[in-house]
Amino acid sequence: MQENIYSVSQLNQTARLLLEGSLGHIWLTGEISNFSQPVSGHWYLSLKDENAQLRCAMFRMKNMRVGFRPQNGMQVLVRGSVSLYEPRGDYQLIIDSMQPAGDGLLQQQFEQLKQKLAAEGLFAQQIKKAIPHFNRRIGIVTSKSGAALQDILHVLQRRDPSLEVVIYPSQVQGKEAVAEIVQMIELANARQEVDVLIVGRGGGSLEDLWCFNEEAVARAIFASSIPIISAVGHETDVTIADFTADLRAPTPSAAAELVSRDHKELLQQLQFRQQHLEIAFDRLFSRKQQRLEQLNLRLANQHPSKQLQGQRQQTRQLLARLTQALQRRLDQQRQQYHFLQQRLSGAIQRQLERKQHRYANLQQRLQQNPLPYRIGQQQQRLRQQQVRLQSLLERNMINNRHRLAELCSNLNNLSPLNVLARGYSITQDSQGKAIVDSSRLQLNQELLIRFRQGAVIGKVVKIMMDK
Repeated sequence: MQENIYSVSQLNQTARLLLEGSLGHIWLTGEISNFSQPVSGHWYLSLKDENAQLRCAMFRMKNMRVGFRPQNGMQVLVRGSVSLYEPRGDYQLIIDSMQPAGDGLLQQQFEQLKQKLAAEGLFAQQIKKAIPHFNRRIGIVTSKSGAALQDILHVLQRRDPSLEVVIYPSQVQGKEAVAEIVQMIELANARQEVDVLIVGRGGGSLEDLWCFNEEAVARAIFASSIPIISAVGHETDVTIADFTADLRAPTPSAAAELVSRDHKELLQQLQFRQQHLEIAFDRLFSRKQQRLEQLNLRLANQHPSKQLQGQRQQTRQLLARLTQALQRRLDQQRQQYHFLQQRLSGAIQRQLERKQHRYANLQQRLQQNPLPYRIGQQQQRLRQQQVRLQSLLERNMINNRHRLAELCSNLNNLSPLNVLARGYSITQDSQGKAIVDSSRLQLNQELLIRFRQGAVIGKVVKIMMDK
């Protein structure tokens, strides 16, 4: 089998791809040596320990975010990707971020815990509890000798002296602080004597604030049924407790302002609401008084005696209008009666004149055509018509007899009795309707079967359809 033959460029490229693909991003700690920064602004250095060293590069857009100036001999924690510089075949680390070694390790632990708790949903906004607007008693988990407690108490005394305060003393620095903070949060939840808890302390270094970055404290805050405000350090300090708490305050003093109401502001609001209420009451009273006057006016207008008087006046007006209408109608009827009487007299007179004229004409015609001769003519015509009528009746009688014989024959052929006589039967349902389609039958349905003589009642036991 023929082996692959690489050029130097192909080999360096393959090695680079293998390094970048297999290792990806890594964290590395070591001592800086051979640090240099050319005019391009990029950083070139080596990281070494007692046995080995590694060439590193950090490009300008990345090193602008570093908050300190690297020096030879400084211990640092860096994050980057392993690569290979192909033109020279140099194995190197491309740095993305750089921190002093001590703070860097803590920051790495911070990021790992943050990602873990976020994945579990401890930071989800939809599960955070609302901070009450009006609090009667405030709980504070902090050091009883710290400046943060005095700042909180001073703000509460100034803004709302009537607000009660319960202090749950705890260490806020060192290894023992974690257990005490968790214990005080659990104690406050067991007593259920406060409306909201402030958990925090004053400013300090990352190591000083580290107890608020511990997983146990974060889970205790998350499990609390009492709303918790995190007030750790200064505004720029961010801890895991800030993400887990229901609300983050930039400072302990700001937390005290969030849970308290300024009594002067409350007094002003109360006075404003009192004025608003008085104005609203005056408006309501005016509307009700105006409504009362309207109702009194309506009552006066709708009093039964006044309504009865109005109805009487309306009745008199209607009676007068009815009398006038009846009089006009009567006059119209009288005029129409006289007109119709005149028309009837004229029509009778004209009809009488026409009858008299017709009688005179008939009398004249009778004189011109003697009556016996006309009677004889009419009698002869009558006899002729009788003969013709008799002949037509006889012919019609014969035709009807033939037609009746044909119809009787057809009726006999179509008669159900004649069909029954040939051996057929008629099947009817309970309503007396003939069954002509088996699809309309149902099992166990009673049927009446008629024969030429007699009938039987049967039931459907099987339905057979034509294929």
